[in-house]
Parts: sequence; C-alpha cells; structure tokens
Amino acid sequence: MGLFRATAVIALCLAPTSYGFSSIKPQTVGVYRSSPSLLNVVSEPSTDAQSISSENVKNDNLIVGAGPAGLLSAIMLAKKFPDQKIKVFDRLDPPPSPTDENVWSDVAKFYLIGLGSRGQNALRQYGVWDEVEDVALQSPVMTQVLPRDKLVGVLHKHVLENYADQIELNYGYEVYPQDFAADENTAVRLTVAKCDSTERKNPSASAKTGGDEKSEICDVDETFDITANLVIAADGTARTVANAMEQSDVDKFKTMNAFQKLFAGQPFKVRRYIDDNRRVYKTVPMKIPDDWRPDLNYSARTKDGRINYDALPADRNGNYCGVLLVKEGDEFAASDTDPIKFRALLDDTLPQFSVLLDDETVAAIAKKPVSFLPSFRYAGPRLNQGDRALILGDCAHTVKPYFGLGANSALEDVVVLEEAIDETKSIPEAVHLFSKKRAKESESLVKISRELDRPGKLGFLTFILPLILDSIFSKILPKVFAPNTISMLQKEGITFTGVRRRKRFDRLGQVAIIGSGIYGFTACVKLIIRSIAKATGKNSGTITIGLFGGVVIASLLKKLAFFTKGNISPADVLTKTNDKESQK
Repeated sequence: MGLFRATAVIALCLAPTSYGFSSIKPQTVGVYRSSPSLLNVVSEPSTDAQSISSENVKNDNLIVGAGPAGLLSAIMLAKKFPDQKIKVFDRLDPPPSPTDENVWSDVAKFYLIGLGSRGQNALRQYGVWDEVEDVALQSPVMTQVLPRDKLVGVLHKHVLENYADQIELNYGYEVYPQDFAADENTAVRLTVAKCDSTERKNPSASAKTGGDEKSEICDVDETFDITANLVIAADGTARTVANAMEQSDVDKFKTMNAFQKLFAGQPFKVRRYIDDNRRVYKTVPMKIPDDWRPDLNYSARTKDGRINYDALPADRNGNYCGVLLVKEGDEFAASDTDPIKFRALLDDTLPQFSVLLDDETVAAIAKKPVSFLPSFRYAGPRLNQGDRALILGDCAHTVKPYFGLGANSALEDVVVLEEAIDETKSIPEAVHLFSKKRAKESESLVKISRELDRPGKLGFLTFILPLILDSIFSKILPKVFAPNTISMLQKEGITFTGVRRRKRFDRLGQVAIIGSGIYGFTACVKLIIRSIAKATGKNSGTITIGLFGGVVIASLLKKLAFFTKGNISPADVLTKTNDKESQK
C-alpha cells in the first residue's frame, strides 16, 4: 500500500491529451466575440498572406506565442504604449471560453497550474487577476489552481474586450526569424508560415526523445515576410526563435578568426540537460466521496518509489484530476496495457483511490498513451539576439511542473520586461537590460529545480538531506538559517539567484556547525575516557570498548521497548518488522 496524505492545494496537476473544438479555423484572423461557449469568429476576412502581411510596413511589436506569457506581454505593451500596435502569432487554435462548463467538464484533459504570489502579482499588475480568480477553484489557500488553457482563455477574452483595436491575434501560424538586424539594425525580419489545424495539447509534455517540440504541420511553401521593431518570443518548448538565435550565433562564429572569437563573448546557447530521473504519467479522472474535503491535494507514494500519485481538484463539485507517475520502462508506462493487471496494481498500491474508479475508467487509463515531462533547459548567457529580439517564459527556462515555478516565473518575466522598459530610454536598451536582469535568473531557476529532481543517492544529497538540515537549523537558529529551498522559491521579493546564493551560505554554516560539533564531541569523549582510565587505573582501550558496548545495549533496549507494549497487536509487529525488512 502506498503512503497516503492529504494536503492543501499547493502544486499543479499535469495533463491533458487534447481538447475538442468547434469549427474555428486556425488560419482565421479577424474579430472575435466572447460567447457562452467558445470564442467564435464574428467576421472571417481573407486568409491569404496579404490579409496580415505588412512586408512594406514595419510593425511596432510582434509576439511569438499566445500562451500565458505571450498574451500577458501583449497586454503589458498595450498598456505601456497605447499608440502602438501589437501582433501576436500562435500555431494553435484559439483557446476555449473560460466559462463554458461543457468544455471543462472532462477533467482527464485538464492541465492544472498553481498560481502563487509571483504569477498572481503579475496578473494583478495588468488588471487581469480578478477575471482569473473568478474562474479559479478559489481554494482557501495562497496558491490558486485552474486549468492552464482556462488561464489562456481569460487572457484571450481580456484582449478581445479591452484591446481589440490594438492587439491583433493570429492563430494557426508559425514564425521563423530570418534577420535579427534588418533594415540597418532597426527591425527584425521574420517569415510567417500558415499551419494546419492544431489541437491544444499538454504544453508540459515532451516527445519521447526529450528534444524540443518540432512543428511539421506548417506549409513552408506558403509564407510571407514581416518586420517588427521589437520581437518577444514566448513560444514555450517549441523554441522556434530561440533555436534561430542559437543557429545565428553558430553561423556568426564560423566567420570569425581566433582573435575575433576571443573578444566576441560567449555565444547564445540552449543548455539541454539529459533527464536522468525520467518519469512518464497518465491522467486519472476521479470523483471523491461527499465526506472527503474537496479543497485538498490528495497524494500517495509507494515506498519503493515505483508509483507517485497526485490528485488536485478540477472543479468545485468534487471532481479531481489525478496524475499517475511511473518510472520509464515500467510495465504500465505504455499504452494498451492490460486493464485487469492495471486494476490489480491500483488495488495493491493505491487502494484508497482504486475504489473510486469504475472498470470503464480503469480500462481507459490502461489504454491511453503516456505523456512525458519536459527536460530541464535554459538559454544563456543572454536572452536577447541583437537589439530587438528577446525570449521569455518556457523558451528561456524550462522546468518540470513539480513546484509551480514554470507558469509563475514566465508571468514574472513580463513584469521584469516592463521594469526594463521603464528604466531605459529606448527599445535596444530595454532589451539588453531585460537580458541582464533575467538571464542569470533563468539559469538559477533551472539549476535549482534540477537539484530537486536527481535520482537515487544523488537525490538524497541534493534534495532530501538539505531539506532535513534546513528544517533543523531554521528552527534552532531562524535568524541565521533560512527555510528550505522550496519554501524560499515561493517567497516574494527574493530572486532565484538570491535563493541559490543564500542556500550556499546556509550549507557552509551547517557544515561548519556540524563539523565543530563532531570535533567537540570527539574531544569531550576522549577527555572522559582519559579521566575514567586515570581514576580506575584501566587501559583507555578497555574503557572505549565498554562505552561502545553500553551504547549498543541501550540501542537494543530501545528497539525491544516497542514489543513490550501491553496494547500491541500481531499486525503491529508484522508492520514493524516488515518495514525494517523492506528497507534492507
């Protein structure tokens, strides 16, 4: 049986397969209207390249990616520059309406995110938080939970209702940078390709190879060029712009001699870590009983680490989205597994949840394919290419969605970009300042998150042991030692680089205190042994053996004390001994 716990909602639920949509054409660009169901097209203008191409007109701002970070960037720019136009391109379909319960009733397709203080503050700063909070689960905790695409739907709807004349949303297009210093370094030139219909899928899931998302659905023969004064790439793990930035530096360095390379600085690069702790997952729709609290995150983990299960509330009616995480290579880490064997696994490892799932649901879970978590990646040593292109969000820093840092840090990037604009006098200065402010943060965020996800003994050294030390020392000396890393990551007013620096300081202090304690204890024991030997006239070695034997006997008596309790039952004895045996 797995270890079972119920806690306040603090994290996120991974997952969908895909959403169903009505007949919205992804290549359609035009005026949209908010309706009780989907955001339906009101007018359908021409879909040829000329309808949105501005090859002879330089655009003010262009954003690649209409996810949370991309749409919030558009809102930020619209508020900051009311006289400028913003074009947003995304290869997916428009998002569903955030208020259509028919869309959100299929909880197995949800990808739930937890919005902490970083994300909430960003949304509040741009006047969107109240609308987000209205469709969130409104749990009585600091972190608010909602489906990722519902957040996108809220931002999309906010744009249509408040900035329809300023922000142009273009769905069903892929964007490829061609020249980061076009028109004598006054613009970025890009090529836009029309794409086929693309269903919205789990943005955290990656291909089995662990590589970046690749788009093979866009027609490169039907393209047009476009230029913009500022390009913001927020296209997630697809990284179309980031990959182009990386290739641009590769090509540039090929033309340099050794002397030029010496003074050129480090090239832009996406650091891709090999995932040494890969797990796959399947989503589990679950309805909890009426006597269970519907505002908690229910979790369980088997002692051998084979199964991890987390279930977060998907609505206010007791429906939950569960995530079943298993190690890659497990018998059930595949599609079309045996539903009878899968039921047996659930009964054995997760009996408290297995009884909530009917046979039809279990069979559907066994049949569905697995999804893969993204691998850790970050871009650096800068987040810009030239003076007019930058990246933010997941394309700058990708982490596994365990601690709610992905979406929240992406939304925080937008706030930092606005700060850079406010602190400078031109777009090029703002682009470089944003990179300076956020590049090191991206690296620190990914490295911290990766340290919390290492396997086996390495994971004990980088995650478990530091948690134990932090819990002890922060209680004994709270003014000297900070709380654990996970707690600090959720705090306002502290950077990811600051967290990393502070925990290094804490580790040095903890090692110094522990080392001093061991040295002092050893010296004290030696002094006691010498004193006893002098008083008794016996050899110091004999005294040492006697003290060691006394410690061993005391330890045995402590263990035997459990079995001398008057109210102990055979089941208690079996549990105690089995626990010890299982740990061998």
